[in-house]
Amino acid sequence: MTEDSSVERANDKQKPRKRIVVRSNGPYEAEPGIAIVDHLGVPVAAEAPVRLCRCGQSQTKPFCDDSHVARGFTDGRDPRRVPDKLDVHAGQQAYVFDNRGTCAHSGFCTDRLNSVFHLGEEPFIAPSGARLDDLINAVRRCPSGALGIGIGPARDTNLSDVDRPPQIEVSKDGPYRLTGHVELVGEDGAPIARNEGASQEHASLCRCGSSLNKPFCSGMHWNVDFHDPVPDPLREPTLFEWAGGYPALLDMTRIFYSRYVPEDPLLGPLFAEMSPDHPERVAAWLSEVFGGPRFYTERYGGYRRMVSQHIGKEIRPEQRALWATYMVQSADDAGLPSDPEFRAAFVAYIEWGSRIAVENSGADATPPPNMPVPRWWWVCNATPAARPSAIADDAQGANEVSVVLPGPDEEVQFDQHIRPLFRPMDRNSMLFAFDLWKEEDVSKHSRQILARLEAGTMPCDGAWPAERIALFARWAFQPHS
Repeated sequence: MTEDSSVERANDKQKPRKRIVVRSNGPYEAEPGIAIVDHLGVPVAAEAPVRLCRCGQSQTKPFCDDSHVARGFTDGRDPRRVPDKLDVHAGQQAYVFDNRGTCAHSGFCTDRLNSVFHLGEEPFIAPSGARLDDLINAVRRCPSGALGIGIGPARDTNLSDVDRPPQIEVSKDGPYRLTGHVELVGEDGAPIARNEGASQEHASLCRCGSSLNKPFCSGMHWNVDFHDPVPDPLREPTLFEWAGGYPALLDMTRIFYSRYVPEDPLLGPLFAEMSPDHPERVAAWLSEVFGGPRFYTERYGGYRRMVSQHIGKEIRPEQRALWATYMVQSADDAGLPSDPEFRAAFVAYIEWGSRIAVENSGADATPPPNMPVPRWWWVCNATPAARPSAIADDAQGANEVSVVLPGPDEEVQFDQHIRPLFRPMDRNSMLFAFDLWKEEDVSKHSRQILARLEAGTMPCDGAWPAERIALFARWAFQPHS
């Protein structure tokens, strides 16, 4: 690091930090300049001042609608909370620090690095069970700030934390994940005390209203079965959404470029001069390709920019094949979905995209400069809901249909009574012929559909109950407008 960059970094730390005011028995109020994104990394539009619900009862989540007043919400810490105690675990390469009183039980550490973090066992942490870079990544990914790391017996902020812009992520069915050295203050402006050893760069804030360690998350959202509004179950998710959005893809690309590239004799030289934010760029590209927001186009310049990064590289076939292999392994390491439908689409793009990169990188290549960013989709309509699952729990969920029976004299409505009878897997299995979610298509083919329902050959994984067949027949033979 140069002297100028050191001075610049020091000046950045002296700049006034953005603040979140924790209102007494009320919402969080975030100052302008703090980005708010959903669990997919997509910005959430909000008008200032931003008031975020923390009682868990708002009907306009994540924003406050003053439900805390009617509920009588109180924000005192519960005496049953896990004590504030910093544990120090010495290893061969580093010391790992852990405060169970800060933990939000997101499971990132135990799910991703179970050779070090042992769920339900003592000692919980065995620091010598992984490489130093994997330890550092696990600590940095801890959303609550409960974990820390140091080469010596003191937490090293430079190893444990990363510099990020101020942001609040509204996690799925869980806490607000705060990053970027945002200051938490009470109504009097005094800083909110954090537990011993807790990160000052990131934290998890309760939004279910039941934490034992308010305003911080204690994992009680699991106990109280806290959930966000359920999206339309009939809407087909994009690959971007199914993957887990930008955060999941960024986790994957960071693993790829930190774990597999540096030590590989074929790939290392190819990426030796890549920019420090290269993993972010690749994650933004994949987000856009997989049907998400136009992150790459808006942040870096679109297809022309991507092509420019490959011109003249002369990527060899063996480098491409290794890149694809490691990328798929990184998807496994990052915990991206492993269902066959997603992986078919994911691997198809990795193969297609990497081969295009080889073509564009040739010495005499002249790639067309103004092509659109490709938009990838499910392969041949093979979506996760397109087939019966062989796993008992999955199969049970896939077969559950909520049926609303009309009254004897009530007209049967397609959207209310008929469309919900057909699951996503039923629809996807018939898209080659017609769409079971479109009234026009079903009406046109109603007699053939009814004949198959009565014969028990549709759907293919089991006959419908008699009352559902009768409901469909009632709709099929009533006059349609």
